Parts: sequence; structure tokens; C-alpha cells
Amino acid sequence: MDTTKSDPTPVHAGYIRRLWPADQSLFCDHLLRLDSESRHSRFGMAVSDEFLQNYAGHCFAHDSVIFGYFVDGLVRGAGELRPLFEAHDPTSDRVAEAAFSVEHAYRRRGVGTELLGRIIRTARNRQASELVMSCLASNRAMQTLARHYRADIRFEADQVTGKLIGRPPNAFTRAQEAFEDSASFATAFVDLQKRLFTSAVH
Repeated sequence: MDTTKSDPTPVHAGYIRRLWPADQSLFCDHLLRLDSESRHSRFGMAVSDEFLQNYAGHCFAHDSVIFGYFVDGLVRGAGELRPLFEAHDPTSDRVAEAAFSVEHAYRRRGVGTELLGRIIRTARNRQASELVMSCLASNRAMQTLARHYRADIRFEADQVTGKLIGRPPNAFTRAQEAFEDSASFATAFVDLQKRLFTSAVH
């Protein structure tokens, strides 16, 4: 399975790119649009709008990498990777946490599959050896997604913890991520200018 597609990635009517601090409001709006079931699946509990606003406000202050699925300028899905280790500490456990959220109307389009592909590559480039994903026993979509990438990551029976398989990072995967990040940053800047212009006009 090729998990190193170019940016942006077409997924039906949308595309995927990395999110930057300038995209924080778009990411927050996406989280606020999640219905109660989707919020519970994402966070493992019922969460309020205030919780989501605070969560979105802190995400970009950490070493997290967030990818967004865009349709008509709005984030309709997101994949998050948060390293739980110090990058320059060789003695730390190389564990990273992954999480996904896709708005109900945009599911069954392969969005989660594409997002997890990005997350796997990003985790490898950061030399993570283990991925932890919150997955309720009732979350069949996440379990199906995990099975889709069984060639890249081996999941435990509970489908919560996965170990990356083979293919360590190399110059190509790192260069590709750097190129995509540059393209994503440029796109984010253009999108921000459009939003500011539209706000000024209205």
C-alpha cells in the first residue's frame, strides 16, 4: 500500500493537506460540527463545545501534526499525530498518538484511509515505533481502517495499540514530507488571505 501520495490528495470532491496555526479556526469549526456520536468516538466521552474550542486552541502549540480534509474551503475531516516522546532523547519510548475525526456526511469516501496513510508516514519520519489510537469497541470504522493498513502497522487484538512494520524513514520520505509541508503552508497562506478578504468585504 502506497502511503506517500503527493499533496494535495484528491478524495472525491476534496483534498488533504497539513494544517497550520492559521488554520486553527477551520479545525475548530470542524470539531464543532461533529455530532454527539462522532465526538464520543473521537474523544471517548461526551464533550462540550467549550471543550472542543479549548482543545483546538492548544493543538498547534505542541509538536502535533494535523492533516485536514478540505471540501469547498472547509475542513470536513482531520487526522492528528502527537509524538509522546522527546525527539532528541534516544532513550525515550518512541510512542505517538493518532486520532481521527470525519464529519458524518463525508464518511465512506476513503478519507480516513488517506489520513491514516499520512499519519503512518509522518510517524515513521519521526522514528516512532508505536502508535496509540483511541478506539472504542463499537468503533467498527476505525477497526476496518486498521485492517486496511495491516501491511504497514500491526495492531494488537484490542485495535488500540499498533507497532509500525518495516520501512524506516529515508531521504525520500523525509524530502517528500518537506515538499508537501511547503506546498501546504503556501496553500494555507492563500486560504487565509481569501478568508480575510471575504471577512473585510462582508
